[in-house]
Amino acid sequence: MSPLLSRISCPADLRELSSEELASLATEIRDFLVRNVSRTGGHLGPNLGAVEITLALHRVFDSPTEPILFDTGHQAYVHKIVTGRHGRFDTLRQSQGLSGYPSRAESEHDWIENSHASTALSYADGLAKAFDVRGDRRPVVAVVGDGALTGGMCWEALNNIAGSDRPVVIVVNDNGRSYSPTIGGLAEHLAGLRLRPGYERMLGNVKDTLGRTPVIGPPLYDALHGLKRGMKDLLAPQGMFEDLGLKYFGPVDGHDLASLEYAFTLARQFEGPVLVHCVTRKGYGYAPAENHLADHMHGGGAFDPETGEFLSKGGRTWSGVFSEEMVRIGGLRDDVVAITAAMLDPVGLGAFAAEYPDRCFDVGIAEQHALTSAAGMAAAGLHPVIALYATFLNRAFDQLLMDVALHKAGVTLVLDRAGVTGEDGASHHGMWDLAMLGVVPGMHLAVPRDEPTLRTALAECLAVGDAPSALRYPKTPLGADIAALRSVGGIDVLAETASGPVDVLLVSVGAMAPDVLDAAERIGEAGYTVRVIDPRWVTPVPPALADFAAQAGVVVTVEDGVVVNGAGSRFAQYLGEQGLTVPTREIGIPVDFLQHGKVAEVRTVIGLTPQGISRRAIEFAAAVLGRGDGPSGDADDELFSAGHAPAQDTDHRRE
Repeated sequence: MSPLLSRISCPADLRELSSEELASLATEIRDFLVRNVSRTGGHLGPNLGAVEITLALHRVFDSPTEPILFDTGHQAYVHKIVTGRHGRFDTLRQSQGLSGYPSRAESEHDWIENSHASTALSYADGLAKAFDVRGDRRPVVAVVGDGALTGGMCWEALNNIAGSDRPVVIVVNDNGRSYSPTIGGLAEHLAGLRLRPGYERMLGNVKDTLGRTPVIGPPLYDALHGLKRGMKDLLAPQGMFEDLGLKYFGPVDGHDLASLEYAFTLARQFEGPVLVHCVTRKGYGYAPAENHLADHMHGGGAFDPETGEFLSKGGRTWSGVFSEEMVRIGGLRDDVVAITAAMLDPVGLGAFAAEYPDRCFDVGIAEQHALTSAAGMAAAGLHPVIALYATFLNRAFDQLLMDVALHKAGVTLVLDRAGVTGEDGASHHGMWDLAMLGVVPGMHLAVPRDEPTLRTALAECLAVGDAPSALRYPKTPLGADIAALRSVGGIDVLAETASGPVDVLLVSVGAMAPDVLDAAERIGEAGYTVRVIDPRWVTPVPPALADFAAQAGVVVTVEDGVVVNGAGSRFAQYLGEQGLTVPTREIGIPVDFLQHGKVAEVRTVIGLTPQGISRRAIEFAAAVLGRGDGPSGDADDELFSAGHAPAQDTDHRRE
């Protein structure tokens, strides 16, 4: 471990360092981050840009007594390092290791476990109010990025914070980016703040620093300086904040420790709502991140620390296929438009934006606005496609229900990273969407299993003009195509061991198909006849499902969403409505907050594997039908004996 970093076990240790030692520590931390994140993967760029801000905050404020909140939590690595967790940093985002976000289970310095953007200001407002009720005037600090300020929740919180005299310190970490460059009117306002006359001195310091950075330095400085000259008469819009009732300090060089400490000390002494505007550079201090113009190594897997090149290039992806299909459809239909919430390239809309720039809209971190704006577009004759991570749809359910569905708007949702997503943990598993979408009136919900069904599903969704539609797919690699043996009423038969009635009907939902097919072989080996079908649509339920169920002894559904009120529940309910008494069991994700780890590891913990699926199906068939050899020992036996929670399943027997 680095000499200085080995001396830091808590924030108080930072206050013992001289200015020279503190600057050296910042360098050590950057080296520490690069070495560790290169092995585990993670959010490197945001943390490289937040080193000095974090050090200065912990020298001025007394954490954990005086809470320091990070929005979003993926910029909290340095906070973790200086609060006693650097010894475990090689476990970052690994199963049973450190979370990639603040975690209350890890440290008393982590007051919240936020990882969705635009929430920290509301947490800070609540904490400050609680302290005030108790007669406690301690300050609360919220570090929020300029990208997060594009979210409406931030402005709701600002309105409340500014309307009081409580000591809330808002630190705006302004690097001009969320995931990609920050867009919208707010970004222009913050750019104006950077152009204040007082910024000249900081620009000079930046010039000195950038001049030492190979390749990117001089061009970037010239661009900044040219922008400044071109907008020299712009009125500094700090009044936007001050008119709300917030004291404004800045802009401050976010990489100058002395300036930051001075600004934070003034903010602390003010004892009221204060906004400190810090200008930083994402990826600062690590040339590969600074030169990575797409997202400054915002996040990703393992990489070569010398070059910054990611070690795994990967093969074809779900979002890549979606990207290709959107460009193709865009050339055929000029009414198709695309919407993203600050995730243009990650969700696969970059190519569409390049080809049809006037038909692609980045609304910032504002999923609620995205849904209602799309409803407006649909009312005027367009067909919007909103591409989101599945976990972020949670934030806009009311808009989907009341603004899109109630108005019978032809809007298509494309939900990436659905199901278990892995290392980002509880907040990023896209496991809630099937349950939520199932209660939306008129919803058309497709769940493709491979590339051909993804392309077909998108076209079919875009053909729905009088109701919302959606399709969803996982983060896991796109596997080989799975051809149907035959199709009946829109339902694909993927495998069967008998031509007529079977003991077990396995209903595979979406990308679970490979695991379900594997499980089917195990069920067959246990002495049961089995058929595997893929309905491709969760809602409306294909009527042919009842015909298949009528020829089965038991029906088992498998999905990578929460099992309660999920796709399997909808199928079971439909069969009951058709008067069928066939016993059904639904296998899926338990209603719980799943921890972080690789996708395969998380699925093993909850038993959502071929072994776990076959075990439950065999146990169910044996209990109902009283035949077969019963479950054989498998890898899940050790898992269950260790006390891990299996994938949740529900049992419906109509006997």
